[in-house]
Amino acid sequence: MNRVIVTNPFNGICGMQVCCVKDATDEEILEVCNRENPSGTENGWGDVLRQVIKDDIWATEKNMPVQCEDYEDRIHIIVLC
Repeated sequence: MNRVIVTNPFNGICGMQVCCVKDATDEEILEVCNRENPSGTENGWGDVLRQVIKDDIWATEKNMPVQCEDYEDRIHIIVLC
């Protein structure tokens, strides 16, 4: 199984979900996202949500990494463009 897999290419208007190993880097995640599901924006996918950011409507607890239900060594992460 690949270290990073796009599992939901359209999570809202500017997001997508990936399933990845827990030690996947932001750079690794973004490289897969931009290669396998280009966003269509000038800057491409650029933000991996790993922590809550005050006053950011996307960076909330519900969009933080969650444990993958199928594999204990993987998590689901939201990526934004």
